[in-house]
Amino acid sequence: MDLNKIFGAKLFQVLVVSIAILIVLLLIFKAGTMVGIKKADFSCRWSDNYHRNFGGPKGGFWGGFGDRDFMDANGTFGQIIKIEGNLLTIKGGQNTEKVILLNESTAVKSMKETIKPADLKVDDNIVVIGEPNEAGQITAKLIRLLPPPPTSPPPMEKPF
Repeated sequence: MDLNKIFGAKLFQVLVVSIAILIVLLLIFKAGTMVGIKKADFSCRWSDNYHRNFGGPKGGFWGGFGDRDFMDANGTFGQIIKIEGNLLTIKGGQNTEKVILLNESTAVKSMKETIKPADLKVDDNIVVIGEPNEAGQITAKLIRLLPPPPTSPPPMEKPF
């Protein structure tokens, strides 16, 4: 049996190339499943820790300002009471005042729109996510403008 004939045969070359392509495809599939598993694991852990990460009160933003289960070291929410240049002062839970520092990388959102920090006004309700600095301020990375709280309950729908 001549090995040169076997290795030189067109069928053998097609078989080797096919096996190599199959191995590459399997490696790509395996990499995709590993990425998917990592994403699913992150998503699961993120939602399990949402309250701890973002500090939303158990009663919701409008119903739980006095709830001490609210953790606000790296973010807060409340009503803007003073605006001075790039500093916002907001009144949050238990009437505590927090100073929020805005910088050029601060993103300000209202619903899906990106707005300018100059569009924020006194009495606006906001959620701030950022990090504390040495001065006890929160350097804002994201500010989300909340719609005003409802003044009355929505009307009841008529039954059929």
